[in-house]
This record gives sequence, C-alpha cells and structure tokens, in this order.
Amino acid sequence: MTALICVILAGGQGRRMGGQDKGLVLFNGIPLYQHVLQRLRSQVDIVMISANRNIDRYQVSGCTVIPDTLPDYPGPLAGMLSGLLAAKTDWVVFCSCDTPFVPVDFVAQLWQQREKAPAVWARSTERDHPALALLHCSLAKPLADYLQRGERRLMWFLREQGGHAVTLSQNETAFRNVNTPDNLEDKLT
Repeated sequence: MTALICVILAGGQGRRMGGQDKGLVLFNGIPLYQHVLQRLRSQVDIVMISANRNIDRYQVSGCTVIPDTLPDYPGPLAGMLSGLLAAKTDWVVFCSCDTPFVPVDFVAQLWQQREKAPAVWARSTERDHPALALLHCSLAKPLADYLQRGERRLMWFLREQGGHAVTLSQNETAFRNVNTPDNLEDKLT
C-alpha cells in the first residue's frame, strides 16, 4: 500500500447536535473525533482534521488541522477538497468525526477493492456511507469546479468521477453515526 493521509471530517455546523461542534461532543467521556482518531491512526501514515471552529482544541491531538477553503460551511465535500489540497500523497482517506466505531480495517478494505477507480466509499449491508471514502488527489480540480457550481451532493460527485462503493464486511454498528443528542444515549449500549 502507498503512503496514505486520513482526514477526519469535523468541519460542520452541528445543526442536529444543537449547534455544538460535533467532533468535540463527549461520547463515553471522550470527544467523538478522538474515537475515530484512535481507530484510524494505525491504518494510515498521517491523520489530519478538517475543522472550521475550535481549531485549538483539535490541535491538542497533535494532528494538523485544516479549515475549509470555502466559506459558509458548504458540507463534507468542502472538507474533502481542503484535505485533497493539503495532502502530500496521491491518495486521501476521509472519515466523518461522528463514526466512533469505524472498522479497524476500513482503510485496507477500501484500498484492496478500489480497482482502478479514483474514488471509493464504504457500503454496509443497509446503505452507502460516502463520507467514509478513499479519493485520489487528481479529484481536487473537478471537486473545486463542482463546488464552484454550487453543487453539494457527495454521492453524485463520487459517481460522476467514476467511483464505486466497496461493501465492507462489518455489521451495521461499525457505521452508526452520532448525529443528535439522542444518538449519544443510543450508542452507549
């Protein structure tokens, strides 16, 4: 496998979390992003964090923190663009900060099943998870153009670029997102 950078996507507004910075919300006494960081550190060479607020709190992790290059929180694709532009590798892995049970072999599975696609994303038995993705850095320019046109649909972009889903072998728990305060309680069992 080639050198890989992972970008944890933590740049959203947290609307469904009452405006809280979702990556910093405590889950089992630990900020959500740190659960993801712990699972990804051994899978890649470098982990960076895409964040647009509380940057000093994310920097405590020792990771480089990169803000969106576009204003007004345009969504996960903006964090992906920032990650692709900041990367010094050909490939970048992305994972949302609210997926604390992301599989410990998530990166290897995407890498092994990418074939010749410039983008692949995780698929569980129930649905696609496009924010859990592996993208080639050559997608930075088409992504910038896509966002410049006002587009925000992640799956649409990945498919348009010739990407495909990779079905991962874990159960659905591995892909659960913590999106709301109620989800915090749901995930404790």
